[in-house]
Amino acid sequence: MADPSSYRPQPGQVPDSPGVYRFRDEHRRVIYVGKAKSLRQRLANYFQDVAGLHPRTATMVTTAASVEWTVVSTEVEALQLEYSWIKEYDPRFNVKYRDDKSYPSLAVTLNEEYPRVQVMRGPKKKGVRYFGPYAHAWAIRETVDLMLRVFPVRTCSAGVFKRSAQIGRPCLLGYIGKCSAPCVGRVTPEEHLELAEDFCDFMAGRTGAYLSRLEKEMHVAAEDMEYEKAARLRDDIGALRRAMEKNAVVLADATDADLIAVAEDELEAAVQIFHVRGGRVRGQRGWVTDKVEAVDTAGLVEHALQQLYGEEKGEAVPKEVLVPALPEDTPALGQWLAERRGSQVSLRIPQRGDKKALMETVHRNAQQSLALHKTKRASDLTTRSRALEEIAEALELDGAPLRIECFDISHLQGDDVVASMVVFEDGLARKSEYRRFQVKSFEGQDDVRSMHEVVSRRFRRYLLEKSRTGEWDPQDGEDGPPEDDGKPKRFAYPPQLVVVDGGQPQVAAAKRALDELGIDDVAVCGLAKRLEEVWVPGEDDPVVLPRTSEGLYLLQRVRDEAHRFAIQYQRSKRGKRLKSGPLDEVPGLGESRKQALVKHFGSVKKLRQATIDQICEVPGIGRKTAETVAAALAGAVPAGPAVNTATGEIIEDENPAPAGASSERGTEQ
Repeated sequence: MADPSSYRPQPGQVPDSPGVYRFRDEHRRVIYVGKAKSLRQRLANYFQDVAGLHPRTATMVTTAASVEWTVVSTEVEALQLEYSWIKEYDPRFNVKYRDDKSYPSLAVTLNEEYPRVQVMRGPKKKGVRYFGPYAHAWAIRETVDLMLRVFPVRTCSAGVFKRSAQIGRPCLLGYIGKCSAPCVGRVTPEEHLELAEDFCDFMAGRTGAYLSRLEKEMHVAAEDMEYEKAARLRDDIGALRRAMEKNAVVLADATDADLIAVAEDELEAAVQIFHVRGGRVRGQRGWVTDKVEAVDTAGLVEHALQQLYGEEKGEAVPKEVLVPALPEDTPALGQWLAERRGSQVSLRIPQRGDKKALMETVHRNAQQSLALHKTKRASDLTTRSRALEEIAEALELDGAPLRIECFDISHLQGDDVVASMVVFEDGLARKSEYRRFQVKSFEGQDDVRSMHEVVSRRFRRYLLEKSRTGEWDPQDGEDGPPEDDGKPKRFAYPPQLVVVDGGQPQVAAAKRALDELGIDDVAVCGLAKRLEEVWVPGEDDPVVLPRTSEGLYLLQRVRDEAHRFAIQYQRSKRGKRLKSGPLDEVPGLGESRKQALVKHFGSVKKLRQATIDQICEVPGIGRKTAETVAAALAGAVPAGPAVNTATGEIIEDENPAPAGASSERGTEQ
């Protein structure tokens, strides 16, 4: 634990201007990022008597080993740089909101020739219009089902669309009038795009004008005695009204606003956001965070605004943002939001009327979310703590193994030998730390030798990372400054416990790998599948944990996750190998040029018969590449002819083969 006075900047060294600062630990990892109107005044607050600091701030400054800063021109630039660095470095002492679920959104893919309406989760993509997020995917599908009657936009996948275009028949939705069937040319791309834009306008809240237009058309059709058309328009209006009723009016003035509420205690905070468009609640989402830094409600609101709008532009940022407390840098935040929207954004606390009443509703949702989270976490935390304590007691460890790494080997009869490494921290899977290995030092089936290689490679990388930070000096010496980008390194953190999938031989191999590298502070054990016995190095008898033991359950979860991850990787490698063809062996030939070659000649068989000059005729293929392709195909042994197994007839290869596929269909027989 460092003394903050050991790295305190000299008087007058810190500028009295806006900027962003970073605290780093002894390994040069960034552990905290902050911004300030005056760097000198803000940093001076961290170097007071540690006893007078907030406990979380005191933990941060004693964990840190250095501080550095970057001067910027304005507070808005400081806000932008702080957000970028928090996203890049993922500092452990910054508040980071995590979604309590992956919320689905309604997406319209306007970046495609024929836009598609679908449910999407995960990060947003460029050129896609999003509405929501919604609490449930079924709510989106019900709304879309009602609106497709009026806006028959494509909803099918690329595969279904392509298949319908090939056979010249639309899918069921095209027959029942819930798709305009662009796949068979019933509408032009321009007409279909107009339908998609009308759909987006209606979802964005511009409903009144559209309904008025439909009502006028209905009355005109009735006066002209076109009763079937009038009835269809009447039903369309009814469908749209039912879709609108699913989102009740909460603000009578058709406001576009986001309402953010915070519920917190000393350790955690929950944030709830209601997205109101056209006076109706169009989406809802929630976050929960640990208060790892000394932060008040205004600070939590500022972090929420950064996460909510950091990647957004245009209409995704509403005209009005209502919050429970104004952040310290409200003018700078307002300017930042205005820049992202492209027009003025009002950031304020609602004082009266419907908006204040709705804010109270959002706050109640935040309180319920926090209470539910704490109930789940209390039960889960107690179980995980007991499991770690039982493992430490059974293996006679000095303390609970807060970081556990598990290794597993996977292959198919000695082919495509791979390994997995999964990481559990505090009893929870840390998927960003998972790693995959290809066994390279030998061929064939030898799980023990494979385990030794993989564990050696993992911990050799750990020692290399230590050498870069100056913690460890390799025998052959290593010059040059350590890396100081502050990003988490791939193998920088050692575990307290290594678990291997297997019995005594695999455990001995892992232990031998650690001993060869001089690592003696990492425990090793193995979990054998047959009787779920726990093996430790140098012992003839296994450690038997009770079948109801939480420690055994945790080890089983770790082992099963490593097994799943290894099999997934091994299957993907095997699939790629089985699908590979002669063109995959050509160095420097990418997927696009492979497809161009097969499309030009019709099949790999015909490409093999082509001359170099004929290959050069393909766009993007130069003479050197053509010579390489011809040499590779000449060296490849062609497969036997395709045979119809029912009749024994030899099938001529006249149809185009897919890029990267085997040159002869006989290989699939």
